[in-house]
Amino acid sequence: MPALRRPSGRRFVAAMVALAAAGSAVLAGPSVQAVERQTGHVAAGRSADDCRLDPALVARLDKAIRATMKETGTPGVTVGLWLPERGDYVRSFGVADKATAAPMRPGLFMRIGSETKTFTATAVLELVDQGLIKLDAPVARYLRGVPDGRHITIRQLLEMRSGLFPYSADPDFIKAFLADPYRQWTPQELLSYAFRHKNVFPPGAMFQYSNTNYVLLGLLVEKYGRMPLADFVRERILKPSHLDHTLFPTGAEFPAPHAHGYTNQTPTGAVADATHWNPSAAWAAGAMVSDLHDMRLWAKDVATGTLLSPATQAERVKFIPAGFPDAGYGLGLFETAGWQGHNGSIPGYQSAVVYLPQEDATLVVLLNTDISNNGAEPSTRFANAITSLATPNHVYNLPATG
Repeated sequence: MPALRRPSGRRFVAAMVALAAAGSAVLAGPSVQAVERQTGHVAAGRSADDCRLDPALVARLDKAIRATMKETGTPGVTVGLWLPERGDYVRSFGVADKATAAPMRPGLFMRIGSETKTFTATAVLELVDQGLIKLDAPVARYLRGVPDGRHITIRQLLEMRSGLFPYSADPDFIKAFLADPYRQWTPQELLSYAFRHKNVFPPGAMFQYSNTNYVLLGLLVEKYGRMPLADFVRERILKPSHLDHTLFPTGAEFPAPHAHGYTNQTPTGAVADATHWNPSAAWAAGAMVSDLHDMRLWAKDVATGTLLSPATQAERVKFIPAGFPDAGYGLGLFETAGWQGHNGSIPGYQSAVVYLPQEDATLVVLLNTDISNNGAEPSTRFANAITSLATPNHVYNLPATG
């Protein structure tokens, strides 16, 4: 899941957040078979190399990416960089499956972790545009049982300033998650771990990255959108944005072809294949699946507010300090050195999906590991190396927080 602010020492769970349904309803979304019928594996047939940048820059990017792979121990990575005035760079490196040595390819499906938050936040903001939700109204007006919910606003949930305890920092949750990473979770189960603790700080007092916020927001969408979150995202976001290779799974389903993902978030710290671990503990905060093509489209859509009114998008991009230099967090969106978007981390996978308005540039990095290296997340290492060369006046940098 995320890579913006996680509770110290709890990185593996911060990527995951609640499952399938409000109450006893099971989240409904397109089946794996439906997605495969929609795509017809077209994505897998796309060219593995699409480089129309200056050849000297291409060579430097290739070298930097390979060096970063070696430094971080990343099995495979796909990079897409689109600079309209200068050209495009789309390449995959390494392997998608360490057991078979199958190569990484641009068309493979990947788990995208906290990129999911951008979809959940967009769903909430669409309800704001409909007049069903007010950004500065207390969450208690809409959902019961939230500690200090009379003083925590919807805006504060979206921008990580609620003060609610991060359920992923609860020792019992960590123990349960590690004991059975294939388990199906419900939002209520996850919130129970958060709500057994006192709030960390008064609402609005500071920034703390917490998946608890987005579990609540997912339930809010289900209640006022009058359908399961996966259905709302599919009908109100994926379809109008033409994201035909993006899926909100109901459990551990994973469309083919996909890359295998590798993690050390295990009881012993040994590296494991987490490809089919159940992301239901990441529901509204990190459960989704996508590919390079769709993430390119979405990066610009979410940063420019294609699906929202101008007034609501203006609220979205009011970035507040996020605890480290040159970075801020808005309403389910971060900004670093001018790049706007989100990163994602979930056991086995990481991503960085960002848009640079000043240059109409888009960067997507998808990789099949979440294992940190010398305290730095691999997605940040790749994005930093790429932007240092391609956009030296706008160098992506998010420090590790776990």
